[in-house]
Amino acid sequence: MERVAIFVDVQNIYYTVKQRYQRHFNYQAFWDLATNNKDVVAAFAYAIDKNDSKQQAFQQILRNIGFVVKLKPYIQRSDGSAKGDWDVGITLDVIEYAPKVDSVILLSGDGDFDMLLHKVNTGYQIASEVYGVPLLTAPSLISAASQFIAIDDKLLL
Repeated sequence: MERVAIFVDVQNIYYTVKQRYQRHFNYQAFWDLATNNKDVVAAFAYAIDKNDSKQQAFQQILRNIGFVVKLKPYIQRSDGSAKGDWDVGITLDVIEYAPKVDSVILLSGDGDFDMLLHKVNTGYQIASEVYGVPLLTAPSLISAASQFIAIDDKLLL
């Protein structure tokens, strides 16, 4: 059975799905599709903690599906901008789990991860799947992935 590790950039998926489809991503449908006949070694969802009850309920849904939810505090800067980036955390976890699996599954459209997938594919000799919103996923990320799976109606609520 293929061993996989799943890494979800929750903010990226939320905003790209909302922008393109004005709908929500169906994490349960994703889980059912991505893990069918596979051994899930690890599954992480990386999110921002605004200490909001709706977000906490959503985070519990992710846990019930099978994800370990990793949270960073939401930081509002004095100039009005906000910070809540998980790129380094996701990268470190992918590097940690890549030697333990046959495939890495990344949910994000962020082109910053293209170098990471090149490393996974060549350095660890494993496959990488990217789930992302077409037209809102960086071409460099699509190119770096062994397989790109478009988020479409079957993965939306």
